[in-house]
Amino acid sequence: MRILLDTNESFRIALSAIRTNKARGTLTTLGIIIGIVAVITTMTAFNGMRNAFSEGFSSIGSDVLYVSRMPWVVMNDFFLYRNRPRLELAEAEKLERNLEGRAIVNPTMDTSRSIQYNAARMDGVRIIGTTEKQAVISSVVPQTGRYLMASDVRLRKPVAVIGVDIRDTLFSGANPINKKIRIGSYSYKVVGVMEKQGGATFGGPNFDRQIYISITSFVKSFGGSRGTDVDIAVKAPSHDAMEDLEYEVIGEMRKIRQLRPSEDDNFTVNKLDTLMGAFNQTMGIMILLGLIVTSIALFVGGIGVMNIMFVSVTERTREIGIRKAIGARNISILLQFLFESAIICLAGGVIGIVLATILTSVINANVMPASISLPILAIAILLSVAVGVLAGFVPAYKGARLNPIDALRYE
Repeated sequence: MRILLDTNESFRIALSAIRTNKARGTLTTLGIIIGIVAVITTMTAFNGMRNAFSEGFSSIGSDVLYVSRMPWVVMNDFFLYRNRPRLELAEAEKLERNLEGRAIVNPTMDTSRSIQYNAARMDGVRIIGTTEKQAVISSVVPQTGRYLMASDVRLRKPVAVIGVDIRDTLFSGANPINKKIRIGSYSYKVVGVMEKQGGATFGGPNFDRQIYISITSFVKSFGGSRGTDVDIAVKAPSHDAMEDLEYEVIGEMRKIRQLRPSEDDNFTVNKLDTLMGAFNQTMGIMILLGLIVTSIALFVGGIGVMNIMFVSVTERTREIGIRKAIGARNISILLQFLFESAIICLAGGVIGIVLATILTSVINANVMPASISLPILAIAILLSVAVGVLAGFVPAYKGARLNPIDALRYE
């Protein structure tokens, strides 16, 4: 019961002291404000980059395996991967037959070409040869028109489904459906426009700046699989079946490529987890470095709070003596100054949160999707209070240990 009374009294005295020295308290919070803004901005920027990454690569699918010549993330031994034999379209067809009824298999090939409609032109557009199964592999659907059909693939029809960036650049708001564009030196009729997908995150592909055509017309127009890698997407019946399917795909590909048991795989099975793992590892290092740098701002702010609290204890030495003379305990004096430093830092943290929220809104509107989550707010509040307690402990302890007689004599 006594400790509750001491705590209540110390809290009221701390508030009174802060109200008495508003200007000094305000200046003291500046370092904390800067530190909290830096910490929150760093964490929200990380979340924003992760959201942008996930959004940009969402069309890859978390339940899809991609058989490729090269791994998506090459840490070393690049030349070893480069010298692997290319995947052939015939191998994709064999894999499809071997996995029939157990998974959906879709081969793709891609190249880069210039495209043109009347006088409008775009260079370096990604052209993807695929099948109607791409609509099942990816969750993205056409915004207008239709996607590729089995008859387009079977009859090698020169039809194309374009991304929204291509529609906006070439057609300037006009309806592109049934219009003919030139891809390289070949004419293709636009039959659909894909919904906006985003992309181009951290050097990744821009999914809105690409064109889908049937893989058979791709071979006809751009020359088969010689010199062009074939990527094979294999969609699992469920996410839980991914692990078993991965082993099955590796086994089937080894049989197709006639690899002996002692030979290493000369292909790679990629999946979205590979990208996410590499991204999280890289961003983990970046966020650690960012927090180390921002913690310096909080440390400097904490030093400022400590200095001000030393001044506060010195100025109120006589007051401490009077309180002790009428029965105040050391714990009461200690709590008084700890509350004062914690409240100052908490106020700085709240102001920092408000400023960081405004800054995050600007980032979200102009740079990338970003938002402040409840865990980030909780961390910011706890950091503010922790800095206040740590910074104020030594001055508060010094004040609590003062001899009441010496304190009363202090001028």
